[in-house]
Amino acid sequence: MTTPPRTLTIAGSDSGGGAGIQADLRTFFACGVHGMTAITAVTVQNSLGVSGFHTIPPEVVAAQIEVVATDIGVQAAKTGMLATAEIITAVAGACDRVGIGRSGVTPFVVDPVSASMHGDPLLSDQALDALRTELFPRASLVTPNLDEVRLLTGIEVRSQAQQRDAAKALAEYGPQWVLVKGGHLWDDPECLDLLYDGSEFTEFVGPRLEAKHTHGSGDTLASTVTSGLAKGLDMVSAVRAAKAFIQRSVQDAYPLGAGVGPVSPRWRLPDADTFLL
Repeated sequence: MTTPPRTLTIAGSDSGGGAGIQADLRTFFACGVHGMTAITAVTVQNSLGVSGFHTIPPEVVAAQIEVVATDIGVQAAKTGMLATAEIITAVAGACDRVGIGRSGVTPFVVDPVSASMHGDPLLSDQALDALRTELFPRASLVTPNLDEVRLLTGIEVRSQAQQRDAAKALAEYGPQWVLVKGGHLWDDPECLDLLYDGSEFTEFVGPRLEAKHTHGSGDTLASTVTSGLAKGLDMVSAVRAAKAFIQRSVQDAYPLGAGVGPVSPRWRLPDADTFLL
């Protein structure tokens, strides 16, 4: 067998299996890459929300990154929940040492997970500042939703014009590309995701789906982009493929527990429901 491209997710574990490390790994598998992990936190959560979490020591997070990168190799990496400023600093240092990010050759997607699905902050002001100053300058791409845009820039996006303003503001922190996702711009029927390289915008438009079950959608989108970059796609092509992938995954989302269910990439595995029958 030929070894597939290898991807690394640096993120928290979701005990309910809907988002975080679990969403990243199932997306990587569905996209045909080998997924590896550096776990930053263990969350206590289910379909109703997060009731607690325990962080992993920063030096252990860094060691996870270095041990897989130096042995197995990483063709692209992404982040998710990073929990604390200390972990963010440790991640930045480890990525520099193994060549992940703009200082190396390995594409680095930073999903700045800093707000809950209800828009509540998940990071302290110190951690938000560490994201801006330590990870964004190293990022090939950052992928905030509109609640995260508000926390990171202070811009309350209510229109596509403000999406452009937000992309420009985020680009000032140094990432190579910015993707401002428009899923939370509820009055916009186009559901615009806006990609910006510091000089030009590329628009990705899709239908706004009436969907209750969207847990893990941001993780899944970022993981799909990461998979595309690992396979050698350019950024525009990787984001275009991810937009189509997440749209279908939202359409195939399923209920789980008493709250919000996860988006699902099971459509990529057509025999999944009948394989063992």
